[in-house]
Amino acid sequence: MNFKELKQQYKASLKSMDTEEHIDLAFYRPMGFAWAILFAKLGVTPNWVTIASIFLGVGGGILLYFGAEPYIWLNYVGILLIIWANTYDSADGQLARLTKQYSRIGRILDGVSGDFWFVAIYIAIVMREIHFGDNLLGDYFGSHKWLIWVIAVAAGVCHAKQAAMADYYRQFHLFFLKGEEGSELDSTDQLTLEYDAVPWKGNFWKKVTMYFYRNYTSNQEVMTRNMQALRRALKERYGKAIPQDFRQSFRLKSLPLMKYTNMLSFNTRIIAMFLSVIFKMPWLYFAFELVVLNAMMVYMVLRHEHICKKSINEIS
Repeated sequence: MNFKELKQQYKASLKSMDTEEHIDLAFYRPMGFAWAILFAKLGVTPNWVTIASIFLGVGGGILLYFGAEPYIWLNYVGILLIIWANTYDSADGQLARLTKQYSRIGRILDGVSGDFWFVAIYIAIVMREIHFGDNLLGDYFGSHKWLIWVIAVAAGVCHAKQAAMADYYRQFHLFFLKGEEGSELDSTDQLTLEYDAVPWKGNFWKKVTMYFYRNYTSNQEVMTRNMQALRRALKERYGKAIPQDFRQSFRLKSLPLMKYTNMLSFNTRIIAMFLSVIFKMPWLYFAFELVVLNAMMVYMVLRHEHICKKSINEIS
């Protein structure tokens, strides 16, 4: 394979330039592509790459617990493991696109993998605050253990909502950019039909997975009333044949929000987390999620709902 063919394969492994982040393009996507090429030659499937990323990410999260010498160096090992895990998280999607190994189970597993990492990270940070008290509020959290647990749970709930909305808006953007084939946009109505069509007998885990994914999608739809109204209006007016000029118009309006979807996904939050650990104030990461990222999510939702409302008026 020559360089030109390799470059074409690399471009084909990306979702779209509209939705890619600078850090991903500079590091994670090239690393992920290298892994994807290797895994394709070895016959490793995307789902197994995702599972490997879970073990790496959880292991890295656990190592963030150590907040005192002589074990503080383990924090840096943990950071490297989390970075390694994210190269695999990039590789599984790139491998799927290169080898055409798409599946909804794979998409769900890919989404859940990061949850495992952050559960380990959150627990490690909480236990570190309680046991080591190596920062301004360490002693306070040590004597008020319930408070750091409450803050961590609140941050975790907000994190889940932020990531879900970021993914949803990204998929909606890809729907206008590439059509149904290039997007993983789902609807609760369609998922309910698919869920009801699968019998429980012999399909227990599939049914459970479909149930939770349907609820996940339903929660995304609840926060996007105008988006759902736009989807209905487009279906009633055009069916699947949405005019290209409308697609392009909506894409240009949605494009400035893609930077927020990226910042709410991984790189921005993980940089904030690394810095809080390195400077021995890990509780600041929770504060960052609760204040900065929540404000960003609210702005993103309000702005996108405004765009959708204006687009409905254009159809009418």
